[in-house]
Amino acid sequence: MLQPSAAFLTKARPRAVALWLYTVAALIVAMVVIGGITRLTESGLSITQWKPISGIIPPLNDAQWQAEFDAYKRIPEYAAFNADMTVGGFKAIFFWEYLHRLWGRLIGLAFAVPLIWFAVRKRIPVGYGWRLSALLALGAFQGAIGWWMVASGLSVRTDVSHIRLAVHLLTALTILAGIVWTALDLMALHRNPLAAPARLAPVAILALALLFVQLVYGAFTAGLDAGYAFASWPLMGDGLFPADVPMVNPAWSNAVDNPIVVQFIHRWFAFAAAAGLIWLAVKATKTGSSAGFYVVGLVTLQIMLGIATLMTGVQIDVAVAHQGNSALLLIAAMFAAHAVGTAPRLNQRGLKQRV
Repeated sequence: MLQPSAAFLTKARPRAVALWLYTVAALIVAMVVIGGITRLTESGLSITQWKPISGIIPPLNDAQWQAEFDAYKRIPEYAAFNADMTVGGFKAIFFWEYLHRLWGRLIGLAFAVPLIWFAVRKRIPVGYGWRLSALLALGAFQGAIGWWMVASGLSVRTDVSHIRLAVHLLTALTILAGIVWTALDLMALHRNPLAAPARLAPVAILALALLFVQLVYGAFTAGLDAGYAFASWPLMGDGLFPADVPMVNPAWSNAVDNPIVVQFIHRWFAFAAAAGLIWLAVKATKTGSSAGFYVVGLVTLQIMLGIATLMTGVQIDVAVAHQGNSALLLIAAMFAAHAVGTAPRLNQRGLKQRV
């Protein structure tokens, strides 16, 4: 006699939860794009206070706009670069930072409200509640990290700390990766109620570690405006590495704080990251997954966009496409890593077992 699927013996709905997570992932990709525009338009310091609740309401009249503008005038960035800015110009940069913060609140609601509903209705499969709660907590912490980043540019400095910018971006991408991986586990559970969560295979760990380093240097490049240092490729001036680059001590700090060194590392480490991702893509293809083809296509596009960003002098639309594509590449890499982590293999007895 046929036994009913375990999926119908509980209220858990792994597919519904997974589809919700994919929606949140799409919102985060949009957030990465908005964040890129905010950075490239130098809009990030236009709102000088952190008001998690009341900040959702923008200035509504001339007096409120003037008050916001006056607050902006008190930070070093205004005196250094925007002393001739009008209220109209201020409204333009305020828009992107306001949208960035508003979108963050939208993501928070899009995650928290359905999570509560799924939990109350007992739709979350056993073992996934803690993971979803951890992602929610990390998302809430991301808001604090965002303010920590902005605060670094409100006194003394004329911009935000590139290290804090990197922490902010990498936290967002970590949340994105965790959401996609969890959704993939849930979809596997939907197809097979006995499916176990996927594991990170060694090849996936290596590929994702290389990608992580490259993303860190992408954030450093953006935060230091290092993309403007040399608008050429493959040479930087007359050579692969320019002569007479001012260096500081200790030597290792040049790899973090020197814009020319940071751009050099970012432009060439890309190929190490690409090699790791292509290796992962090949492994994923052998499992029958199509994710590997997307990884190869997106990593190729990412390198082309990176070169185009340099050669156009960091043209905003090209640079934003470069940043947005990095999020898509990460998603494709997670799909490939998940495929490798769930592929069956032969044990010593010749029987198939899960990795």
